[in-house]
Amino acid sequence: MTKEVTAKDILGNKQYPAISFGGYRDITRESQPTVEQLREDLKILHAMGIRILRTYNVQLPHASNVLRAIRQLKQEDPAFEMYVMLGAWIDCKNAWTDLAPDHSVESEQNAGEIERAAALANEYPDIVKILAVGNEAMVKWAASYYVEPSVILKWVTHLQGLKKEGKLPQTLWITSSDDFASWGGGDPEYHTDALEKLIHAVDYISMHTYPYHNTHYNPAFWGVPDSEEGEEDLEKIHAAMQRALEFAQAQYRKVSEYVRSVGADKPIHIGETGWATVSNGHYGPGGSRATDEYKAGLYYRLMRDWTTREGISCFYFEAFNEKWKDAQNQKGSENHFGLFTIEGEAKYALWDLVDQGVFKGMTRGGNPVVKTYGGDLEALMQTVLVPPTTEEQAAMY
Repeated sequence: MTKEVTAKDILGNKQYPAISFGGYRDITRESQPTVEQLREDLKILHAMGIRILRTYNVQLPHASNVLRAIRQLKQEDPAFEMYVMLGAWIDCKNAWTDLAPDHSVESEQNAGEIERAAALANEYPDIVKILAVGNEAMVKWAASYYVEPSVILKWVTHLQGLKKEGKLPQTLWITSSDDFASWGGGDPEYHTDALEKLIHAVDYISMHTYPYHNTHYNPAFWGVPDSEEGEEDLEKIHAAMQRALEFAQAQYRKVSEYVRSVGADKPIHIGETGWATVSNGHYGPGGSRATDEYKAGLYYRLMRDWTTREGISCFYFEAFNEKWKDAQNQKGSENHFGLFTIEGEAKYALWDLVDQGVFKGMTRGGNPVVKTYGGDLEALMQTVLVPPTTEEQAAMY
């Protein structure tokens, strides 16, 4: 008899690398990826070693189609192994409407979302190993939809109760995936009784950290300090990326310290982190100059090396570019966080895997998986800008 693989077995296990996955190929989510398209993507991800996917909602057919695609692939090939962290989207009242969001009251849609997520966890117990209540649902900069921690606590408690009643798999882990600040690692305004109770209620903490965004919003770590101004450009870039890693590590440490301070002993994993490769906004040439495939590749390797070494799961954001996220601005950074382009080209972070033949014979939308820039590193480096000096930053901000 095959031993059941559980969340406890796979989270923090270097044999089970994780990634965030949407797979949307069009400019709107009204155009859902087909099961066949999802199968195509999953084969690519499996080939590069990915074993855990994170999805975000069950309002749309996407997540159930991902589960269906994984089941089909498992039936066709017993060696195909893939698990899912299934997300249930949580909103406040009036979210995404013309009415003012009411952050003190939850959306009437939430109950149905939780019910659908629980049903899928029961339908696919061999695949769904984690259920996440909300995505960045408690952080106050999510002004369109955030809720108070008491709402997340309510649904986490509900799901933990279903486990106790035998109405959900006993080994299913329940969490919420949110910004490091929402887990107590930032402003003390988040340090509430409800958050303390939530930390005790979840099976583990899923925290997000984005040094990339902070190259604009909190850029002290990013600019080239005076002491480095005499260095070569490449050395300046590598030093900046090392500081970006240290920024993420510091946020992880702050969450860990807060969790311990409230008397909880919970595993902490990274539910999201990533680095975009195109930006015509805050992070591009006219802004923090953080954005290109070279820096993104460095960040990917630094994060994978650190989290693997420390036994931390990192749901890297994200697998493939998705152009619906900033539909009105196709060069907006939100559309370019993928390790692969929409067409299926592997960005610099994965060039070594292309060289190793990992994706041989695989396609996305009929396109073979090849390197971006035709594999021409010199052409890629033409797009790479050095972060601003301290003086330039002072003028910007």
